Amino acid sequence: MELANIEKLIEKYLEAETSLQEENILREYFTSGNVAPHLQDYAIMFGYFKQNQSETFTKTIKLKPEIKRKKNFKWLSVAASFALLVSAYVGKVEYDKYQQRMYFAQVKEALQKVSFHLNKGNDALYAVSSNINKGSEAMNSLKIYENTGNTVLKQVNR
Repeated sequence: MELANIEKLIEKYLEAETSLQEENILREYFTSGNVAPHLQDYAIMFGYFKQNQSETFTKTIKLKPEIKRKKNFKWLSVAASFALLVSAYVGKVEYDKYQQRMYFAQVKEALQKVSFHLNKGNDALYAVSSNINKGSEAMNSLKIYENTGNTVLKQVNR
């Protein structure tokens, strides 16, 4: 009967369904020395578990301090801040240059329009001036005709 219970407990153990009390029963059975021949492989396994349970690690474990890691993060944040400031400054300078080029282009375009319209106005003034000159010449011609007519009339009336 006990052997049948042990076989059932082994099946539960292999399925990871045993409780701590059942595992203790298995450990006692396989370390006692009275093990059925067809279960000898399990006796070796439980013997290994018992032997390893008493082993301890005697060397000291050196842990790295976390302070260095924090210092690295501090310097990393300082470097990131510096990079951000430099990039913001360079970006501002480039944006100002771009704005100046845009203002220059707008002023240049406005001055070209003014120059074009002034040249049109000059052409109109030259046309008016030439017409005034023609009118002055015509007036001079009329004065000559008038003076001639007056002298002829004076002589005829006499």
